[in-house]
Amino acid sequence: MALPLWTWLLPALGLGLLIAAAVVGVGPIVAGLCGIGLFGAVLAAVHHAEVIAHRVGEPLGTLILALAVTIIEASLILSMMFAGGAGMAVLARDSIYAAIMIICSGVIGLCLFVGGLAHREQTFRVEGAGAGLGALIVMACLTLVLPVFTTSTSGGTYSAKQLAFAAVTSASLWAIFVFIQTVRHRDYFLPFVSGDDDPDAHAAPPTVTAAWISFGLLLVALVAVVGLAKMLSPTIEHAVESAGAPQAVVGIVIAALVLLPEAWAATRAARANRLQTSVNLAIGSALACIGLTIPVVAVAALAFDLPLVLGLDPKELVMLAMTFLVTNVMLSTGRTHMMHGAVLLVIFAAFLFLAVVP
Repeated sequence: MALPLWTWLLPALGLGLLIAAAVVGVGPIVAGLCGIGLFGAVLAAVHHAEVIAHRVGEPLGTLILALAVTIIEASLILSMMFAGGAGMAVLARDSIYAAIMIICSGVIGLCLFVGGLAHREQTFRVEGAGAGLGALIVMACLTLVLPVFTTSTSGGTYSAKQLAFAAVTSASLWAIFVFIQTVRHRDYFLPFVSGDDDPDAHAAPPTVTAAWISFGLLLVALVAVVGLAKMLSPTIEHAVESAGAPQAVVGIVIAALVLLPEAWAATRAARANRLQTSVNLAIGSALACIGLTIPVVAVAALAFDLPLVLGLDPKELVMLAMTFLVTNVMLSTGRTHMMHGAVLLVIFAAFLFLAVVP
């Protein structure tokens, strides 16, 4: 079956715009074109992720998208740390914190609200979500909270041994979760009933060849998304400075752009009454964000003596604690409706507001 024209044209255009921006620079016109290319690459990435998910089934499909985005995002953070020196010491911390807040309050909140609006009440397997959320809380505390309180070093930093411990434990928890998700307890991440309201749920799965083509195009689209987000970051930074907003807003905007494919895919799944897919994708993405990024950043920091600050400021610590507490309450029963989503979206709005007006 031939691929629709837009499914391969949009990733190619995004990659072409990325190369052009790297060669000629990002002026006003190029920035506008890059914004359009970024949006098109997001659309293509979501489409190809859904093709792969249809072929391999849950939860492998959502895991592939989460892994692809996180690996490229970690590479982006690492490249900026090498280029920025001491000025990038808080980049990993700010990026991980923003990603957790966007996913746990923004993406999950939007999915619960949209799904509740369309279907009144939705269900998912709490066994898998609870295990993932528990691992996420531990990983976030080890990497973002404890550096504030340890005494071996100051200023929200870890000593070399502490950083190695946090990296190993984060990677181990993520690997165990993936094993549970895909092998030992795969049924914990499958819906009780497949999405009968989704007309694509009963369509014939794509061929192996089509799935591999979509996998390649997914990688191209994600490279375009992350690369264009990086190219647009100076323009975003200038706009933030012109508006008088804090520098942390830049990291939030870039993290939101990078997470667009996952956010869009999760929201579409909730709208199609496949909330299990949304929860798998959201929690899996947050876990991969820490479980893959922290070990890579830690190895680089230790090997090349890069400055690395991980501890959050008090305001962010309170926001993180509130987000985890409320998310745990909202997802504790396995049944959701609009109010659950509305509560999380208010937390997300507070996160954005306090980032602009600290």
